[in-house]
Amino acid sequence: MKFILDVHCHTISSNHAYSTITENAAHAASVGLTHMGIADHGPAIPGGAHRYHFMNLGVLPDTIHGVRILKGIEANILNSDGELDFPDQYLAMMDFVIASMHREVITPASRTADTAALVKAAENPHVHILGHPLNVIYDIDIEAVVKAAAKTRTIIELNNSSLIPGSFRYNGTKQYEEMLALCKEYGVKILVSSDAHYHEHVGNFDMARPLLEEGGVPEALIMNTCSEKFLDEIRVIKSLAKG
Repeated sequence: MKFILDVHCHTISSNHAYSTITENAAHAASVGLTHMGIADHGPAIPGGAHRYHFMNLGVLPDTIHGVRILKGIEANILNSDGELDFPDQYLAMMDFVIASMHREVITPASRTADTAALVKAAENPHVHILGHPLNVIYDIDIEAVVKAAAKTRTIIELNNSSLIPGSFRYNGTKQYEEMLALCKEYGVKILVSSDAHYHEHVGNFDMARPLLEEGGVPEALIMNTCSEKFLDEIRVIKSLAKG
């Protein structure tokens, strides 16, 4: 399978990332990507982008270095009610919205509360993708999350950076294998992401790809192989009244 799309990419607008949009796009072009997404962190995380960053994304060209630029956000999940750190009217302006839990924003509570945070986020009509739902610090009922994603047609992210041994989110691959098996069972779409914080990591799926192959995940469920497949799925999710 050839992956031509990577939408979870950070820029210097997230102050713990180290490359510009132009640098990211140049590297994306060099590794054969046709589409790249900007998904800087929402304002609740330390160093997250200011709301003006997201409101002003329209000034960017649609294409940089021949790569189509999709303008999105990685919003922070704030609590077990699935509330996000960005107003709905601005989320509605984004090409795509990733919702994620970060230790700097939401403190681990309990299996019930941490699972509820992801489930409620999936029910938000402005959320299209659940970012890195597996994180060693949170006790998540992944089947409940995948079932919620199936009900709301939310895409589940397979986050490459979380699979790198030594990563602060890494705890082996067993849970990821379970998540992919559940996505197959319930027909939930999967988005593979680099979660790049440096331009040379854009389009890097080296850790995620073997899990997909070993798990026998059908290409129909993988959003990275065709830009129209991804964009059509986002359009469908936006048209639904979720929950």
